[in-house]
Amino acid sequence: MNVKTKYGKLYGVGVGPGATDLITLRAVNVLNAVPVLAIPKSSESLPSFSWRVCSPVVQENETQEKLFLHFPMTKDPNILIPAWDKAFNEIGLRLEKGLDVAFITQGDPSVYSSWSYLLDEAQERWPGIEIEIVPAVSSITAIPASLLTPLADGRERFCVLPATYGLEDLEKLIQDFDTIVLTKVGQVVPELIRILKEQNIIENATYVSYGTTDRQRIVKDIESIKNETCDYFSMVVISIRRRKGVLRGISDDSE
Repeated sequence: MNVKTKYGKLYGVGVGPGATDLITLRAVNVLNAVPVLAIPKSSESLPSFSWRVCSPVVQENETQEKLFLHFPMTKDPNILIPAWDKAFNEIGLRLEKGLDVAFITQGDPSVYSSWSYLLDEAQERWPGIEIEIVPAVSSITAIPASLLTPLADGRERFCVLPATYGLEDLEKLIQDFDTIVLTKVGQVVPELIRILKEQNIIENATYVSYGTTDRQRIVKDIESIKNETCDYFSMVVISIRRRKGVLRGISDDSE
């Protein structure tokens, strides 16, 4: 007779956009309660950004395992799939012992995160496992806050676009949305500048790198950085806002 394996609980924990004091209380509680922290790294040689953000709030605990896992920054499935499989197997070894595991992730777990791949695999690898996602402050809201720029007001609409994949759609989106948040712009800044100039909205774009941290850099003259090597996780907010204040006018007319 087969006995059902008792798995530990799996958490996806967002640690926010970069500032340690933007980590939620719920995330802090989970990070300090679990016996295993699964910590993704984009490079074998460089420190984990997400761990650097949250480590100051993780209490010293000799019994807690810090499991560093390599998630390469590449689009090549021949590299990605074996790396993911290796990482998930390591997590599975802990879950199958009944240990709770918290997978930490930069930003929010539901927004362009490595966590999504683990979530897709979890029920197949560990049927019946209990899963909890701890949401976080996302750079999508944190960066406009740093710029004192609303994402949307009244009848305005905003969208989020990964610049590494979506620049070919930008011309149409400029017509359809009032604010466009471009993530991961570091490698495509020259091409982005070309499109913004063609559309005559380069003055509406602001570049932000290391947002919310003590290294935060805001560049309003985006053309001035076209020859720089930009941070991969930098963002550009395009604030067009053609519908700004529409509802306010309706409200005034009705009084």
